[in-house]
Amino acid sequence: MNKNARCYFVMSTLFTLLIIAVVVNIDLLFWIVLCAFLLVVAIFFFRRFKNGFQLAEEDNYLDNMLKMPTRFSYKDLKNITKNFSNKLGEGGFGSVCQGTLPTGSEVAVKHLFYVGPINKSFISEVQTIGNLNHFNLVSLVGFCAEKFNRFIVYEFMVNGSLDQWIFKTNQQLALGWQVRKKIILDIAKGLAYLHEDCNQKIIHLDIKPQNILLDVNFNAKISDFGLSKLIERDQSQVITRMRGTPGYMAPEWLSSVITEKVDVYSFGIVVLEILCGRQNIDESQLDENRHLLELFRRYQEEGKLLDLVDECNGDMHSNATEVMEMMKVVASCLQTEHANRPSMSSLVKLFEGSVDVVINMDEDSQNELTLEVEVESLASTVADSVLSGPR
Repeated sequence: MNKNARCYFVMSTLFTLLIIAVVVNIDLLFWIVLCAFLLVVAIFFFRRFKNGFQLAEEDNYLDNMLKMPTRFSYKDLKNITKNFSNKLGEGGFGSVCQGTLPTGSEVAVKHLFYVGPINKSFISEVQTIGNLNHFNLVSLVGFCAEKFNRFIVYEFMVNGSLDQWIFKTNQQLALGWQVRKKIILDIAKGLAYLHEDCNQKIIHLDIKPQNILLDVNFNAKISDFGLSKLIERDQSQVITRMRGTPGYMAPEWLSSVITEKVDVYSFGIVVLEILCGRQNIDESQLDENRHLLELFRRYQEEGKLLDLVDECNGDMHSNATEVMEMMKVVASCLQTEHANRPSMSSLVKLFEGSVDVVINMDEDSQNELTLEVEVESLASTVADSVLSGPR
């Protein structure tokens, strides 16, 4: 029950008690209930007035923000989406509908389920991605902040989110190794740009398959910057409240002191899911197999990592050498000591084969893998024909 619903419930209950008190003529109860009723009414109207004042202030703030993308009206978005009829998906954040701009361009319209004044995550997302321009980051077309309606308009990605492809059991739809490898490189490039090539360092904080979108050629683009954190380039770390998705959060979150290496850890989990074709936390599995990361550690000690590789596409096992080398990269990203995790730019160089990259490992790490990766095999060229879809 949301705040408004709770308020209405309390008011109706007090009003009922007030009527009862009048009918049975209980003086003391009457005055107690009347005072409580008037207090609730006053609080309710004060909040409405306060929210209305905040909305006016925030509308003015958004109108005066520099370098902002297009601001749509609620009526515009109703027309663009044909009254929000073509729903692409729905989650805890809200729903996403497909729409078409007057220019003919396809867009995805995300409706945020929030019934108060504009919150920080909305402004963060609009400000952050609105000023970014990179091929591996989804483009923000515009936004809507009208009364209590909150929408973000993105470029439309034909093939949806990554989770819809890597967690499938249908062999006809399973992605081949070359496509998966290209997706991994794309994610790394997008994160490297956020961490090192922007005016301010941007930590995404919610890297997961649901936030990786795929275009018609299966190029991967990072989306959803609602939890992102901007820090100055000379800052080595930042203190912030815990945020992100369970299963993708680095261990240092327990101290709330984080660096961009929390994204590297999340990247490692996502790559592990891409290689294994299953979620890190899978409630459908037996207890001992429910957590993919624990399974990875166990199989690593037993020398059976290849048994974890996705079997929905035979191409994965046909490229077992490269897949196992990528497993070594996963191990480096998931180290407990964040300082020992590689930077995203070094991983991009590793994948592209431009330089040899030395990756340090925790002294007390359980990993017995030697990270002498053959960069030539990881950096093999992906033919355009491979990227036309799964095989």
